[in-house]
Amino acid sequence: MRRVATIVVLGITGLAGAASAQTAAASVDRGYVEVGIQSAFGNVTTQAFSGEFGVTVYPNLQVFFEGGAIRDVATPETGAAAQAIAGSLSQTQSNVTYTVRQPVAFGAGGLKYVVPASGVVHLYVLGGFGIAHVTQDVSFAVAGTDITSSLPTQFGVTLGTDLSGSFTKPMVTAGGGAMFFPGSRMVIDLQFRYGHIMADDGGINVSRAGVGVGVRF
Repeated sequence: MRRVATIVVLGITGLAGAASAQTAAASVDRGYVEVGIQSAFGNVTTQAFSGEFGVTVYPNLQVFFEGGAIRDVATPETGAAAQAIAGSLSQTQSNVTYTVRQPVAFGAGGLKYVVPASGVVHLYVLGGFGIAHVTQDVSFAVAGTDITSSLPTQFGVTLGTDLSGSFTKPMVTAGGGAMFFPGSRMVIDLQFRYGHIMADDGGINVSRAGVGVGVRF
């Protein structure tokens, strides 16, 4: 939800003030691994899950790798195309309904810069590049019965690539957050990520805000 994003941003801003008050600089650890759960929002609001690990390659600079899934990034264009087909079917059928989902599996890698600070809070920014696999999960029903598989034979309708199959496209990602160290090895990561999938028709934008939990080493 957008409210979740607001809470995360406010949390990061508050932690920024705490971190800036630290006087002694400290280098980050050798690396970390974490899992995260986020609220994803863009064209639709849904949930996302991710796993991430990073390795320090230079003081306060890490290489990170992230992989995960977003439950839905359905675009207005996809919804409009499905609605047009449903409208056509409604001319001969009653109670026509449809559902549109575009789940995404993604992987990305890049650089993370951790702001030098002592204490238990470290702010960071990151940017990276990867790929996203988008599935076109569109279905149609008449009176509650799924007719998607029988559209070509029974109704003479063949779904195009905008409503069926899947595609893989490059993706760029950027974001920031605050890592909180409540124990000797535990990491709590308040995080925000922006992603742009380089699909057709201007691409797909999706942002994620949430929390990651892991360990550092």
